[in-house]
Amino acid sequence: MRIAIDAMGGDHAPQSNIDGALAAAAEWKDVEIILVGDQARLESLLSGRDVPSNFSIQHASEVIHSEDEPVKAVRRKKDASMVVAGRMLKEGRADAMISAGNTGALMTTGLLVVGRIEGIERPALAAMIPTLDDVGVVALDLGANMDSKPQHLAQFGLMGSLYRQKVQGIANPRVGLLNVGVEPGKGNELTKDAFPLLQEMPIHFVGNVEARDVMAGNCDVLVCDGFAGNILLKSIEGTAGAMFSLLKEQFSQTFKSKMGAALLMPQLKGLKKKLDYSESGAAPLLGLSSLVMKSHGSSDGHAIKNAVKQTRIALENELVPSISKEISGK
Repeated sequence: MRIAIDAMGGDHAPQSNIDGALAAAAEWKDVEIILVGDQARLESLLSGRDVPSNFSIQHASEVIHSEDEPVKAVRRKKDASMVVAGRMLKEGRADAMISAGNTGALMTTGLLVVGRIEGIERPALAAMIPTLDDVGVVALDLGANMDSKPQHLAQFGLMGSLYRQKVQGIANPRVGLLNVGVEPGKGNELTKDAFPLLQEMPIHFVGNVEARDVMAGNCDVLVCDGFAGNILLKSIEGTAGAMFSLLKEQFSQTFKSKMGAALLMPQLKGLKKKLDYSESGAAPLLGLSSLVMKSHGSSDGHAIKNAVKQTRIALENELVPSISKEISGK
C-alpha cells in the first residue's frame, strides 16, 4: 500500500512530517511512504538520517498556507504539495493521503481533485472523541461542512457506522444525533428533519444525545453538522487543556502538593494520553472516492506516525470500498 504525506502541511511542517514518515516507514515495511513537497528542502533535512527503502519523495514546488482561501488556493496552486498528493490518489499513484494542512483546502482538494463516492452528497470529517469507557466515540462532521442538510446527516450516520465496523471492529455501532435534548422532537429544523431519516438508515440509531453525555459513552458514532461538531471538539480540547493547567498550578503551590503530584504522576500521564489528539493521529474525510486523512494542524512526528497507522488499518479493511458498496447497493 502506498501512502502520500503532504510534507508541507501543518504548524510544524516539514520537520514533523519527515519525523513521522521516517518512523512509520521503519516500522511498517509493507507500506510505501511518499513524502510530497519541496524536494531540495526535504533532502537537506533528511541529510545524515537513516532513510528506509520504502520511503521516497515526490516533488511539489508550492505550498497551501493556513491563511489561504481554500478554493482559490487549490485552483491556483496546481503544484501545491496537498494538491499533488490528491492528484496522486486520482491517478492511482497512491492509495491514501495524509495532510495536517488547511482543513478547508483539504476538503476542496477532496472534492475537486480526488472526487466523491457516487451517491454521497457531502464528505464529512470523522474524528475520535475520548470517552470514560476508553472506547471513544467517532463524531462527524467536525468541520468539513458548515451548512448541512438533513440527508447529509443521515449519510454521515451510515458512513460513521461503517467506519467503526471496518476500522475499529465494533460489530453493531450505536449511532446518536447531537442535540439539545434526548426527546425526538427536540432541536432545530435540521435535527428534527434528520431524526426520521437516521431511523430509516440500516444502522443502530439510538436517538438524540446531549453534549454533556458524549464522553459518557452513550453512543459509538455521533452525528452532527460541521458547525456544531467543530465547536464541540474545540470545547473539549480547550477544557482538557485548561484542566491540566489548573492541576499544574495547584500541584506546584506547596511542598506537600508537589509530593502528591509526584505520587500521582503515572495516573496523570495516563489521563493526558487519553485526551491527546496525537494518539489517534488522523481523522478520515469520509465520502471521498479514495482515502484522505486529516491530521491535527499541530501534529508532531508521533501524531504523523499514528496517522499512518490509522490509514494502514483503514486500507487493510477496505473502508472506502465498503462505504461505496453500501451507498450504491452493488
